[in-house]
Amino acid sequence: MSEQLTIGLEIDGRPHTEEIEPRTVLLDLLRERHGLTGVKASCERGVCGACTTLVDGVPTASCSMFAFSADGSSVETVAGQSPDGVPGPVQRAFAECGGFQCGYCTPGMIMLTTALLREHPEPDDAQVREWISSNICRCTGYQMIIDSVHRAAALLKEESA
Repeated sequence: MSEQLTIGLEIDGRPHTEEIEPRTVLLDLLRERHGLTGVKASCERGVCGACTTLVDGVPTASCSMFAFSADGSSVETVAGQSPDGVPGPVQRAFAECGGFQCGYCTPGMIMLTTALLREHPEPDDAQVREWISSNICRCTGYQMIIDSVHRAAALLKEESA
């Protein structure tokens, strides 16, 4: 058996202490230990964006981040967007505007959108395109994703009013 590391992190608002092998990547910790299969395993090289999570608010490819690097961090996944099983505003916007399409890139796109809207609550098209450019949608339906981001901004604005 290999050496084990003890780390502490918060996952979707809940504190966890984990015993992990040093080679464990964050994606595997989230999917295999916590059943958070909304975090998608795809390229496993950090280039497609399907596994995007927010680590301390920063979009991160969880497939290329060692879990021990998240020690002391807050990790947000797409499951945390609907903690009570009720879709949050970003998820609702993607459903309303057809941004889900096949659904494979969607969790990563939702996490990017969440980070974008925290930084730029009313982004223009150029900002949206720049932010989502790090994630690949194989359905080629980027316009519906862009529309979803703008709808999410509107829903968040309505909720805060």
